[in-house]
Amino acid sequence: MAELAAPAVGDWDFPRGTASIELMTRFAAGRGLPAGKLLAATTLSPELLADPSVQVDARQELAVVRALAELDGTDATALALGCRYRVTTFGIFGFACISSPTLRDAMLFALRYFDLSFAFCIPHVELDGGRLVLELDDSRVPADVARFLVLRDLAAIFSVMRDLLPEIAPADLSFRHEASTVDAYRQTFGLTPRFGADACRATLDSALLTRPLPQANEQTVALCAAQCEALVARKRRRTGIAQQVRERLVRLGGVDAGMDEIARQLTLSTRTLRRRLTEAGTSYRALVDEVRQTLAEELLDTGVLSVEDVAYRLGYAEASSFIYAFKRWTGMTPAAFARRFRAARQAPPGR
Repeated sequence: MAELAAPAVGDWDFPRGTASIELMTRFAAGRGLPAGKLLAATTLSPELLADPSVQVDARQELAVVRALAELDGTDATALALGCRYRVTTFGIFGFACISSPTLRDAMLFALRYFDLSFAFCIPHVELDGGRLVLELDDSRVPADVARFLVLRDLAAIFSVMRDLLPEIAPADLSFRHEASTVDAYRQTFGLTPRFGADACRATLDSALLTRPLPQANEQTVALCAAQCEALVARKRRRTGIAQQVRERLVRLGGVDAGMDEIARQLTLSTRTLRRRLTEAGTSYRALVDEVRQTLAEELLDTGVLSVEDVAYRLGYAEASSFIYAFKRWTGMTPAAFARRFRAARQAPPGR
């Protein structure tokens, strides 16, 4: 098989706008779920969320996804959420796709500027004779939300493609996980998928690639492409600071050296560092918690270290303080997490 084009990024940890988080809070509210819990899982305020110019760390959106999945993590909910993503959700990026001459052009554009999307699963598009094969890679997605995000992202992809070309439908569809019911799948994709497969994979007729799009306008695409290029460049400049802070905290093993010290290492004033992190939709305290949580999960997953050992390595004076913090991050104790995570890894893929 020949790859149509490689996506611009190979991981989900890229900065993104707030439209997806705002969509999920509205989705939760519309289904009678406590939408406030979703935003409470982040460091974002309603005011910041309402600002379309704000870029947030991907882990902020991941926290919202996890909070929603904990409220209602059924396959039907994940698919229904994915269907709420429309081409207009993606702003100028979506406008460029819908204005592309053909579906091939739209796909190439989407892959080139993939870090303007809200996806967590990375798409790989290949041509195999008369087949167009779309496979979602969730290998880097946290195990506890992988299934939910596979379904959300694939449903969103088809929702957007149908905005571009309404007659689009998969000829075949497979998932790694097993399903207890298929009604929601049929409603979303128009066919019954195969389960227990080796990958999340959708197959379409490659003839669709050359089908003209109804709203094609090459001049509009050119204008949108210039704006997308500027958006990508500005996004990377503005939000690189979060990754720089994260990297320094990781080198310290999760030990909190203090914001003043991290600012000194970055040759910034503490005030400037605080402002730039706010612009990135995060904070120093949020990054400390994020790094500590990630390292704690990795250390607990070894099955070798005790909770007390992990607490000590992360710089906590007492295990009780670590247990309290870990429960605040994940909603469970370190011991309960270790048991659940090991069980998830031993289960069949996607479960």
